[in-house]
Amino acid sequence: MCSICGIVNYDERISREAVEKMNTKMKHRGPNESDIFEGECVCLGHNRLSVVDIENGHQPMSICYGNKKYTIVYNGEIYNCDEIREELQKNGFELKTRCDTEVVLCAYILWGEDAPCYLNGIFAFSVWDGERLFCARDRFGVKPFYYALLGGEFIFASEIKSMLSHSKVSTRVDRQGLWELLYLSPNFISGKSVFKDILELEGGECLFFDKNGLKKRKYWRIKALPYFKGRDYAIEKTSFLVSDAIKRQLVSDVPLCSLLSGGLDSSVVSAIASEEYQKRGLTLDTYSFEYEGNKQAFQQSLFQPQRDDEFAILASEYLGTNHRVLTCPTDTLALELENATLYRDFPGQADIDSSLYYFCAEIKKKHTVGLSGECSDEIFGGYPWFYRPEMLYSDFFPWIHAPRMRASLFKDSIARSDEGYDYIKGVYRDTLSECPTLDDDSDDMRLSRLASYLSVKYFMSSLLQRKDRMSMASGVEIRVPFADHRIFEFVFNVPWDIKFEGGVEKALLRNSMVGHLPSEILWRKKSPYPKTHNPKYLELVLGMLRERISRGGYLSYALDTEALDGILGKGKTWFGQLMGDAQMVAWLIQLDIWVEKYGVNFV
Repeated sequence: MCSICGIVNYDERISREAVEKMNTKMKHRGPNESDIFEGECVCLGHNRLSVVDIENGHQPMSICYGNKKYTIVYNGEIYNCDEIREELQKNGFELKTRCDTEVVLCAYILWGEDAPCYLNGIFAFSVWDGERLFCARDRFGVKPFYYALLGGEFIFASEIKSMLSHSKVSTRVDRQGLWELLYLSPNFISGKSVFKDILELEGGECLFFDKNGLKKRKYWRIKALPYFKGRDYAIEKTSFLVSDAIKRQLVSDVPLCSLLSGGLDSSVVSAIASEEYQKRGLTLDTYSFEYEGNKQAFQQSLFQPQRDDEFAILASEYLGTNHRVLTCPTDTLALELENATLYRDFPGQADIDSSLYYFCAEIKKKHTVGLSGECSDEIFGGYPWFYRPEMLYSDFFPWIHAPRMRASLFKDSIARSDEGYDYIKGVYRDTLSECPTLDDDSDDMRLSRLASYLSVKYFMSSLLQRKDRMSMASGVEIRVPFADHRIFEFVFNVPWDIKFEGGVEKALLRNSMVGHLPSEILWRKKSPYPKTHNPKYLELVLGMLRERISRGGYLSYALDTEALDGILGKGKTWFGQLMGDAQMVAWLIQLDIWVEKYGVNFV
């Protein structure tokens, strides 16, 4: 993976120094090489993490074709490269490298703005043709793309920190941005960022910028279609699509591993990858994550009925992988909250972020590419709001269990509860109204479509953002095979009684993987990303919070400490299945760090 950035301005001279500064801010994403392209009206920057065709994949990459010169900056991986390369060669292109950058650039030269429709992969890229800039992002938004249009200047980058290094981009956060922070984050409204000046190209979108301004459009949307085939076809088709997606993502010229928690999703990915490796006479390396003191302090709950460690070992032994358990020290989990904030560019998921940041840094010592099981729950129906209508119809995002909790921790002069709550509730209703359905959908099928559409657009996007930022902070590329649009397009239209057969979540995926995994793994109840249960962690972050308040920063005047004392110790979660007391305290620490380090200006 890599980072991209650039500026287009038809009226004023562009500062190369500005792009160099933007590029430097993202050097962690591409530690192998960096370069700048300068042209009339444009300046593009790139940092490269070399994964495929290490010798020949230099960027920015330029190709002369016809009477034009095309230059691309690209971040991503294309998994149907061979098919596209063959099609390009049929159309007279003579490709000189094995890297997908050249394939994407030639695809744009051949197909223009329809090029993204041909790509199966994760990507964000910009192409300059001497007159205008074309930009596109993959269907699910796995790879990031932020932009701003200020004073006739178009500015874009892979990360917010790069955008903020430009003198024209401010750190203003308006009232709507504040509501997103307090009621919705780590999700944010699609197409926006928390900063007023910075927008986000949504998944499945592309845009043109030229002398006439900016034009943006959707090149891909999920469609509701009738399903005429039965259960057996659904299982067979799912088995093929999932296996094919995983196999396609094993291409790498650098060491590759798989993240294996012992849960269904990571085990499916590791199983298919291991089978393919064994055919090549290789052994797949796998990792699982643990926390210091968890064996003694683990607390069973509805969402985490079992610890992962024994299942990860069972899966590894069954699959024949070379397995290693990474354990995060409790002190490190707390200390890395600051780095996790700085790499995510806003207060995210507290120690869920900081632990992943730590684990990826450990993985980088031996591997540059990893496979992960993210995105399965959103597509196959792994969350309770898929089969509990009262959660989806509660009129607020169903994974936000206590919508007013965070806002209630701030003084009335900072957060007016009803105003922010009503605003985010309106966003929720608007999102549900966008979801495609069929007139003859059953109630259960309609519910499953709404739950999947909502989860993919918001919940999954947050998880993917976390995975991208925390992994790329160490120059690690994490691939997500379940985020293959072919899988979503098919499963979205499979009847719910097949997807939820026998009242079992993700039954379709489980049935499609019979024979690849032991039954203990195949039918194991969902268990989310692990978190620390060590009571020492809560003690640490409470001490850190008190120390930050005593400094006289943002929280010293914004936080209602009595309100915070009133919610601690109640055993409540406030976001997803993992965010409880310790994570609330840690999130507040991240918020204070973010306001201080970024010079946030609330307006």
